[in-house]
Parts: sequence; structure tokens; C-alpha cells
Amino acid sequence: MISIDSLLDLSKTIAAPLFDGKTWPWEVLDDIKSFILKLGPTLPAEEYDNPAEGIWIAKDATVFPSAYIGAPCIIDHGAEVRHCAFIRGSAIVGKNAVVGNSVELKNVVLFDNVQTPHYNYVGDSVLGYKAHMGAGSITSNVKSDKTLVVVKDPDGFVPTGRKKFGAILGDFVEVGCNSVLNPGTVVGRNSNIYPTSCVRGVIPANSIYKDKVDIVLKD
Repeated sequence: MISIDSLLDLSKTIAAPLFDGKTWPWEVLDDIKSFILKLGPTLPAEEYDNPAEGIWIAKDATVFPSAYIGAPCIIDHGAEVRHCAFIRGSAIVGKNAVVGNSVELKNVVLFDNVQTPHYNYVGDSVLGYKAHMGAGSITSNVKSDKTLVVVKDPDGFVPTGRKKFGAILGDFVEVGCNSVLNPGTVVGRNSNIYPTSCVRGVIPANSIYKDKVDIVLKD
């Protein structure tokens, strides 16, 4: 339940080819930068502006003047990047996605219609179609002891080989306000995380995460 096809609808992102030949969604994290630099020059000039080297922004996207956009980056059609957003680079912002006030992105793929609207940090992560992060919720992408991140699947431990890995959110995931998604967190499709949660490991699809000992399936 942590494979790409069980978590993500690849028809809902411009980055679908990035996932080709991969099994686990975190395998794309090493390739986001090179993928953007390869895809960007092929985007139609009548649809995308190229305001700086390595940056492509759809003409119908809205980027507020105070936002910082670092290369490489693609901002797709209808997306909105609000005041003081900080996109550090290696970021793909999907169609109609929202990157809100003071949100920081780094080495991420936001699928279409993702919302990170208020004071979020999202690093070394993939957020599926219509995933939503409540105000102040963040991905923690480095373990305190700096060891490599391991995904704690119910069937065992899955090594990622990565020092930096935040979270994978499946399609339609809702993360409550002020929650922390610890390194290697994977949340299945259609699941909800209660506000102020501290989450680690794999959360099954169609679940409600109340705390680590109280995870219930939706009716």
C-alpha cells in the first residue's frame, strides 16, 4: 500500500513521466531537478513564461510579487503562489495548486489541486492530487540522529537510502493544522490526520489518524 500506483493518480500531474520505471514514490526525489530542467524547455512558449533560467510559469498562474521562486521550478496552469512564499527550487507546482503565505517548498512534487495554503514547510516530499495541508502543518525531512530514513510499513521496514525524505501524501489526504509528518511518513489515499498530530510510519488508506494508537477506518 506504499507503491506509487496505490497512492497516486499519475494523470493528475505534469510530472507523470518522472515516475516511470519506479516502484516507490520517494524514488523520484533524486530526479526532480533534472526532470524539470529537461521538461521545462519543451513547454510551449505560448502557454508558459520563462522569466529566469530554469523557471517556467504558466501564463494563467498567479504569482504574487513578494514570492521567491528559485530554479529549477515549474508552476503549472491556474496555480497560485501567494505573498512571501519561498520556493527554494526543484519544485513542481501542479495545476490549480495553492502555495500560500510564507510557505516553503524544496525538492517537491505537488500534484494538481494540492493546497499548502498557510505557513507550511514541505521538503523532499510528494503530495498527491487534492491533498491539503492545514495551517502550520509541516514535513520533517531529516531525522534528529541524521541516519538514513526507513519507511515503517506494517509488513516490515523499507529502507529508502535517503538522509532527506519528508512525506508522501496519497490523493485526497487531509492533514490537520499544526501537525508534524516525521521523516518517512506515508499517508494512504483519502485519509485524514487530526490537528496537532505527530505522525510517523504508514497510515492506511481511508483512515482517520487520531493518534498513534487510535487509527480508525472510515465508514
